[in-house]
This record gives sequence, structure tokens and C-alpha cells, in this order.
Amino acid sequence: MPDGTAEENLPVFTAVAERVWATDQRGAGRAYIDALVTAGFDRKAMQVTQDQSTVGNPAESLQFSVRWGDDECLVGQVGPSTGRVVTVVMPQLAEGRCLVGTTRPIDW
Repeated sequence: MPDGTAEENLPVFTAVAERVWATDQRGAGRAYIDALVTAGFDRKAMQVTQDQSTVGNPAESLQFSVRWGDDECLVGQVGPSTGRVVTVVMPQLAEGRCLVGTTRPIDW
């Protein structure tokens, strides 16, 4: 729902993330981004964290987000640390960001 609120779009965001989580691509950030784009979310408004740690191990937690409007974000977290898909609506951070720290470029 492009004209809806972040809260109104959270169920769709969650359903997309749960579909990816149920596949063998559950640890691949790109899979979540690609699925969200296919569902109609704006790639330019997205962020995603790295799939692997600095030493090459699978990430314990993978986060992805979609900036919504001028002040909200749809944020998802998956991985061994959660054991399931966790999604929330959060306020945007400084400069329109949704995730803290360094994120992976979405350049594909």
C-alpha cells in the first residue's frame, strides 16, 4: 500500500520476510531485498547488513529495512540469534537512515 502508513504495510513486509526465512536463502540479505522489491517496496529506500562477520562466518543477525515516509522505518531481523523473523516499525535515525552502523551497498 504505497499510500498507507508504515504500520499498515508491516504485515506485507513481515509476510515477505517470512517467505524468504522459510527458504534455503534465509541467511542472504540480497534475498530479502530482492523479495521486498518484487513485492513493490522501493529499493532506494532500503538498507541491509552484511551476511557474514568480519572473519567470514555467517552473521548471527541480519537486518534489513525500508525507509517509509519522512520519519518511519520498517525493520526486519533474522538469524540464529533470533531464530525467527522479527519485524517492527521504528522511527528514522539521523539523515533518513533506518539501521545503525555500516550497511552493505545495495548495488545489484
